[in-house]
Amino acid sequence: MTDERILIVDDEERIREMIKEYISLEGYIIDEASDGTDAINLFKQNEYSLIILDVMMPKMDGWSVCREIRKSSHVPVIMLTARGEEYDKLFGFELGVDDYIVKPFSPKELLARMKAIIRRSAAHQIETQKENKAVFEGLIIEYDSRNVYVDGEIIGLTPKEYELLNFFSKNTNRVFSREQLLTEVWGYDFTGDDRTVDSHVKMLRESLKQYRKFIVTVWGTGYKFEVGVKK
Repeated sequence: MTDERILIVDDEERIREMIKEYISLEGYIIDEASDGTDAINLFKQNEYSLIILDVMMPKMDGWSVCREIRKSSHVPVIMLTARGEEYDKLFGFELGVDDYIVKPFSPKELLARMKAIIRRSAAHQIETQKENKAVFEGLIIEYDSRNVYVDGEIIGLTPKEYELLNFFSKNTNRVFSREQLLTEVWGYDFTGDDRTVDSHVKMLRESLKQYRKFIVTVWGTGYKFEVGVKK
């Protein structure tokens, strides 16, 4: 048995039921979505070990769903497609798809591929933890060396900018007031004011370039480091 959660996204109920019936025997917790919009909503509410995603769906197709997921998560994705052309596969891999299953398919084959991908993903997470670093898309923070990389290029941060990023990265998706950030990052004896936090957040955002998107302003409250909302 396992406590791993799988999201099945397909507009055909019979496909969802077939997959659910087969893989639930392995003890997986199953969530279902019949279109891309529902899939994104579920993704933002839960943490998944793997997502099975159909390409052709109403409201929001599988390509768009995958693109949205990859903005904040490296969760493994298996695409279900009625087409097996090389172009489709290459396009999917560029978006970050982990594997393809072409309809019609064998549930046994799907399960085997699922297990292999989940094992690889778990091994990668363990290795990342051993390396004592955090990876948020192309933003990498190496805690031991205090080096920060943006798309493979090391960037220079002031000591306080690094401490602010360090704190944010270890407390993702939590909202902190400016007063809390002053306490946690600057220390209780700091005599500055709220504008100090705003100034350092502004400088940090500039240094992070496109990954400034992770630092979200919560109007009237403060800031949070948002990398995919989980419950």
